[in-house]
Amino acid sequence: MSDVVRTRAQRKADTLARLAAPVVDAWVATDGPYLVPLTVAWHEDRIVLATDRESPTARSLIATGRARVGLGPTRDVIMIDTVLDRWLPVSEAPGIGEAYAGQNDWDPRTAGPSYIFLILRPDRVQAWREVDEIRGRTLMRDGAWLI
Repeated sequence: MSDVVRTRAQRKADTLARLAAPVVDAWVATDGPYLVPLTVAWHEDRIVLATDRESPTARSLIATGRARVGLGPTRDVIMIDTVLDRWLPVSEAPGIGEAYAGQNDWDPRTAGPSYIFLILRPDRVQAWREVDEIRGRTLMRDGAWLI
């Protein structure tokens, strides 16, 4: 157990800081089942994924409209249930492309015409480090921060 249990406000601040950090790698789960590692960007309160339009992850996410994004090690977890806001070819999203490339170590706009951005709206966010933070781990519900 950790020495200091974070408040919900601190967990929210830590979550937003991690999402905005350079090169955020996450596990993305979609129906299928598919669980893949992807680099994400945080842009205008949305999670942005970049992948090939024909990948199982993209196909599943477009079909179901939902994904779960997991960040961090097992003792500093952020779980984000998301809803697909929209998707578009990387060539048709200059602002999103700039934001994604600016946060990460590659630019998907150079990956070819089959790459798309998947824009995800957080619906539920949970964050905890160890068992002493399980209580109060839900920071967002139904798209609204609880803090």
